[in-house]
Amino acid sequence: MFHRLKIKIKIKNEFFLLFLVLLVTVVSTGYHNYSKKKIANNYKEIVENIYFKKTINHIFSKFEPRFKKISHKVKLGDTFDSILNQYDVKIEEIAIIKKKLSKKLNLNNLNTNQKILFTIDQNNDSIKEFMFQISNKERIILTKDLENKNFKEEILLTKLKKEIIYKENIISLSLYKSAVDQSIPISVIIDFARIYGFQVDFQRDIRKFDKFQIMYEAFMDENKRIIETGNILFANLILSGEDNSLYFFDKEGSIGHYDKNGKSIQKALMKTPINGARLSSPFGMRKHPIDGFNKMHKGTDFAAPMGTPIMASGSGVIKKAGWCGGGGNCIVIKHNSTYQTIYAHMSKFAKGMRSGVRVNQGQTIGYVGSTGKSTGPHLHYEVLINGKRVNSQTLKLPSGKVLKGNERKIFETKKIKLNVLKSEKIIGYN
Repeated sequence: MFHRLKIKIKIKNEFFLLFLVLLVTVVSTGYHNYSKKKIANNYKEIVENIYFKKTINHIFSKFEPRFKKISHKVKLGDTFDSILNQYDVKIEEIAIIKKKLSKKLNLNNLNTNQKILFTIDQNNDSIKEFMFQISNKERIILTKDLENKNFKEEILLTKLKKEIIYKENIISLSLYKSAVDQSIPISVIIDFARIYGFQVDFQRDIRKFDKFQIMYEAFMDENKRIIETGNILFANLILSGEDNSLYFFDKEGSIGHYDKNGKSIQKALMKTPINGARLSSPFGMRKHPIDGFNKMHKGTDFAAPMGTPIMASGSGVIKKAGWCGGGGNCIVIKHNSTYQTIYAHMSKFAKGMRSGVRVNQGQTIGYVGSTGKSTGPHLHYEVLINGKRVNSQTLKLPSGKVLKGNERKIFETKKIKLNVLKSEKIIGYN
């Protein structure tokens, strides 16, 4: 009996000790967590304290360089003021810089992705140096004069080296793609198309396995990067095995491209005022796609992707740039007392196109659209002679000048030199 009682007391004591251990563990853990939380809160209060922040910033600013270089890429919606305000530049200093730059630049028209470089003096949030790219060849640098706190202005010109580049390729899908495949700059491709636009319809005249040759000027920087391109010195479109060689002649008063016989390629009007387009509706009677009845189509339609550039087929003065009813957005150009051209259904006009403005042959005047009475993006093109609409595709246009006398002799010499240079480029000698 006594033995049983002893066992019960022992078990109770063990339970009590176990309970006591658990109680101590819970209390100590709770206290530890409470202390930890209190320490964390105290630390947070210290860190978020504004005076502590200022002290830390002051200490760490001592380790940063005094002059900080900024490279800001212009984003959509950026203004000159908003960019400099981001970096806490003083308002009066922004005004001084704008006054200096506005002599050379339109600061209301910043280009997206353009870089603006400047150096800030972090001791007083003022600009020490400011650099802005004016063009591919020119940049302006403003450096602060510490005595009068004004800016010294310096224009730096990039030294460019002129090189003559020769390229050729077989046309498989299109002239444009075959030229791009040879890494020919877009500006050169456009100029090439403009030159041949007087005699070639790029949609109908070019066939698969035709060939092109081109030799042009390129101006490169010290890193061999093409900054800009110059004249096309030699061009050739070999169509169905027939050469159409053209040579650049740079004599003042007769500048332009001439064929091997010294005849200018330039005519009164270009045959096609748009490149890469398909003739979708010729001049003549047809069933109107919207009106639904037969009527005379007094122009030529060229189907092309929305936004394709449209060129002035000849130099002249814009008589109208606006809404033309069924023609949508249209431009009317008077070339001389005889010729007039109309371009209809544009999506929009090129910058600066308005009545009274003079345009040059080959200049972009607008972009393909589908405004007015139109079932899809295309250009409706009309040619008027003495006020009468004629078929632009069968029109026999007056040809350009023919070099004679001393000019012809100079041209023949230049032609020989260009042919020699082309041959050297082909064999890799030059």
